[in-house]
Amino acid sequence: MAQTQHPGLTPDQLQRHLLRADGVARRAMAMGRHPFGALLVAPDGETVLAEQGNIDTVHHAEATLARTASLNYPASFLWGCTLVTTFEPCAMCTGTIYWAHIGHIVYGASEEALLALTGNHPDNPTLSLPCREVVARGQKPLRITGPVPGLEATLVETHRHFWQR
Repeated sequence: MAQTQHPGLTPDQLQRHLLRADGVARRAMAMGRHPFGALLVAPDGETVLAEQGNIDTVHHAEATLARTASLNYPASFLWGCTLVTTFEPCAMCTGTIYWAHIGHIVYGASEEALLALTGNHPDNPTLSLPCREVVARGQKPLRITGPVPGLEATLVETHRHFWQR
């Protein structure tokens, strides 16, 4: 399949989508789940095709969204889409996004910021493996944007008290 360069999102689109993903994360937290949220944005950069909160320690928001997207859209369409997520996707989620053929990952806050919040919390033993490193080992030129300047503090705030419980 031919790969084309994926268009980027404007700063306004980045902010709006990340704040919406944070709203999804807050809903997940209200249901007693870990506060992570993800969106699938169409190639137009505006239309949100799906949103997903975290389910549990195995069914992360990003991986669940990518799997669902792969069942509902052709790979050629997904290559033009963007998966927007509150925190840097872990290795499992990045691999799932890669295999789902979603062409662009946007994350608001880094894995390092998450680790600073969760420490060695048994429910979130973070992997120190940046998503860029996972993608670099593949054969598809996924575009990665993140962390997004100016939003990390807002996204971290959603998590601040959750992990201290």
